[in-house]
Amino acid sequence: MTPTAAERGREVRRKLLTAAVELIPERGWNAVSTRLLAERAGVAAGLVHYHFHSLPGLLREAAVGAMREVLSATEPVLAPTTTVDAGVDLMLASLDTYTGTDPTSLLFVETYLAATRDESLRTELAGLLEDFRGTLASWLAEHGQDDAQRTAAVLAAAIDGVMLHRVLNPDLTSHTVSPVLRRILATGKPNRRETGRSR
Repeated sequence: MTPTAAERGREVRRKLLTAAVELIPERGWNAVSTRLLAERAGVAAGLVHYHFHSLPGLLREAAVGAMREVLSATEPVLAPTTTVDAGVDLMLASLDTYTGTDPTSLLFVETYLAATRDESLRTELAGLLEDFRGTLASWLAEHGQDDAQRTAAVLAAAIDGVMLHRVLNPDLTSHTVSPVLRRILATGKPNRRETGRSR
């Protein structure tokens, strides 16, 4: 069957978004041009602005969509865990494939940097991270972690920091980081036996 005009349009959009996700880590956010995108996607350059309001808008949609996909994998990783310690271990182990110089890590870094100069992107990223922190907070609360909302915010920031620093310190793997984060999360939690004795 011959594809309809709407189907062809969706395919062009998909190709352009995929090209942007590839080019942002390869070239850097500010070096991605309409011409480069069209060449990588295998479409005419004029189609970039036909399907997207602007080049920055295309880059925002591509980057945030790819980041949302990565972050959405957190919930299924955490779902089967029965303790906070086990969840932290699994979450960090799932990040060990990211070296800091791989395309996904570089996409996150480039997008965060671009957000410092792009208010629309900053707003979209803030919403994405709020959803991610909400997932973490719900999971932490279910497992009895004190002050789940603020703990989730700090845990999310710690994970971002580990990924950012990994390019400079490849030893920041789950084996190194997990025990430290588990100790931090355990700090200040009441010992249930001692609490029982004091009653």
